[in-house]
Amino acid sequence: MTRFHYNHDMNSTHTISILGGSGFVGTELCTRLLQDNVKIKLLTRDISSCTHFTSVANITIVCVRDYTTESLVESIKGSDTVINLIGILNETGHNGKQFYDVHTGITQNALHACQQLGIKRYLQLSALNANVDGPSHYLRSKGQAEQHLLTHCDDVAVSIFQPSVIFGENDSFLNRFASLLKFIPIVFPLACADAKFSPVYVGDVVKTMIDSIDDPSSHSQIYPLCGPNTYTLKQLVEYTAKISGHRCKVISLPPALSKIQAYVFEFVPGKPLSIDNYHSLQVDSVCVNKSKCTTTLEEIAPNYLGNN
Repeated sequence: MTRFHYNHDMNSTHTISILGGSGFVGTELCTRLLQDNVKIKLLTRDISSCTHFTSVANITIVCVRDYTTESLVESIKGSDTVINLIGILNETGHNGKQFYDVHTGITQNALHACQQLGIKRYLQLSALNANVDGPSHYLRSKGQAEQHLLTHCDDVAVSIFQPSVIFGENDSFLNRFASLLKFIPIVFPLACADAKFSPVYVGDVVKTMIDSIDDPSSHSQIYPLCGPNTYTLKQLVEYTAKISGHRCKVISLPPALSKIQAYVFEFVPGKPLSIDNYHSLQVDSVCVNKSKCTTTLEEIAPNYLGNN
């Protein structure tokens, strides 16, 4: 598979604590940091999710009971930088509580823990369109987290990264559609088919974050991250079907049926679409200005979608 090539040499004396480092973006980030001999503390509540990093030099897996300030203070002690990648796309309920607990609450606790320990550097992976007045619990909770960081970070250098949908070998976006296409042959009814995205490669996201760690100009900055091309959701699903070898016709659903599909899919195992996702899709996930992320979907996706 084509891999992303990094050309950045960072300060290898860093000790970095990563929240949410066992997932898709976290695995790419840890792999890249390990190339620079950076020491990593990988925080997790599920040790089994980190087996791919077991016994890897320079990485310590820390099992946390929870993400309260007290627990985080104990877990990130000895670090000079904290990176928060924790996020959820759906919640078990419908009132937004889990979104706010995970996105806003953990962010507040992590920043407070940094302040108690005197840790001066903090990076946050957020989302494009994060806004306290956004259309969904997901976007509002991400926006609240950003607002808290920028309002209360006087003694901590904060940088925030807002990617559009992220693609890469183990992504949960294109791979999810590829899996759905297996079970919905011939005709694929698609909600919010005209929603627009500028998919960004996970390698570009990770490189941008790492480049910022020792860059003072990135302090208190928000970075929207988009790939070079924009697609409708329908175009992305059709492309996924073509590359993964699933022949079917993608049918755009009108707004009323899109909303009904979202309600119905709330009860499908894995929740491929929720009503909160539907609300998020009412805002196009595209950047106003071009970002420095230049890797195209077509360069990378065929290498892994062809295996679905």
